[in-house]
Amino acid sequence: MHNAQPMISMFFRLRSIALALAVLAIAGLSGAAQAQTEIDITGGRIDPLPIAIAPFLAGGGAEEPASTISTVIANDLGRSGYFAPIDPQTFIEQITSFEQMPGFASWRQIQAKALVTGQVFDEGGKLRVEFRLWDVNTAQQLAAQQFTASPKNARRIGHMIADIIYKAMTGIDGYFDTRVVFVSEQGPKDKRIKTLVIMDQDGFNVRPLSDGSDLVLTPRFSPSTNEITYMSFGKGDPRVYLMNIDTRQREIVGEFPNMSFAPRFSPDGQRVIMSLQDGGNANIFELDLRSRQLRQLTNVPAINTAPSYSPDGSQITFESDRGGTQQIYVMGADGSNQNRISFGDGRYSTPVWSPDGSYIAFTKQGGGKFAIGVMKPDGSGERILTEGYHNEGPTWAPNSRVIMFFRDTQGESGGPQLWSVDITGYNEQRVPVEGFGSDPAWSPKLN
Repeated sequence: MHNAQPMISMFFRLRSIALALAVLAIAGLSGAAQAQTEIDITGGRIDPLPIAIAPFLAGGGAEEPASTISTVIANDLGRSGYFAPIDPQTFIEQITSFEQMPGFASWRQIQAKALVTGQVFDEGGKLRVEFRLWDVNTAQQLAAQQFTASPKNARRIGHMIADIIYKAMTGIDGYFDTRVVFVSEQGPKDKRIKTLVIMDQDGFNVRPLSDGSDLVLTPRFSPSTNEITYMSFGKGDPRVYLMNIDTRQREIVGEFPNMSFAPRFSPDGQRVIMSLQDGGNANIFELDLRSRQLRQLTNVPAINTAPSYSPDGSQITFESDRGGTQQIYVMGADGSNQNRISFGDGRYSTPVWSPDGSYIAFTKQGGGKFAIGVMKPDGSGERILTEGYHNEGPTWAPNSRVIMFFRDTQGESGGPQLWSVDITGYNEQRVPVEGFGSDPAWSPKLN
């Protein structure tokens, strides 16, 4: 094993975000509103909350972004599974003034529990967006906020408003203002061209990050929301790159000829953890990005791979076949106290710690099926969320409520597609992306 090539710099400087946020007011949450959506994290179905998103009023020629923003809000909330946006054609009252108090009796008549109103103005090429969230039963305002942004960021404003509504009504942080990087696969099944692609979490704003000339695998976000690390197999040894997704500039983290699994960053961004092969075995190593020191964390004659840090950086979960089959283990960040935590029937792989530290997601293979499941870090509370012909590669939304994964389909025309499922096992759905995609990685919340 030779040392990794020096990195020019550990991280690119974050580009400033053009979206300026000005808070008008966020009203306190009423007890009634908090109780409107009850979430059972142990399983079962969820009764979606009926919510009315009134068409946003427009001024200064802002009709198009106003329509975009209200549509994005409705789509985000509807896809979450916790809300049921009401068809605007059933609205009795038509909101004509943002300042006017809604006629709540009309909204109760169509069974709405919450109401969203808003307006958008184009002021010299800048959008001014305001919205309000109302509790229909109590006629109380739950949230109100104003945004100023470029028209090109209209969709993002919609995601940000949806996040505020989601938090106000559920008590849980939203996840809509995020991005997903994945491997897009195009062409015949035996000659697929794989490229890195990034998109908004709802499948919009898809754009390539690589040209398909090299084989790319397992992209991972660094703690920064605008940088990823990934493996690339060009003409030589596999290399690990760090890429700024806004500029597409990249730099080499290192060349690792015997790497068996792409690295993941530590929560502080100072270290990366990876699995390196040695003959028929593979062990887990940690690379300090400042000192360039490589430290071995496991040392057993087995395949130890797919490491993932806990959110506080104190522990690492990984898979190992040291007991005869692939199972999930947890150890200290220094390699101490290596303990097996999976004991069900079948083989376990690709463990990933949830951002809140409560669960570890995994892939489980048995009985000719691949399942996506979760368990607590001590191995208790194992639950299968979904299973099928081939499910793999779980990645967490930053609020630890939703898992995205890829599902392969059979046949000559088959291929991997991106799917998501709630942590309850409810609301499984395909992510609306054209073509095939695998190896998704969910970003933290955008700044």
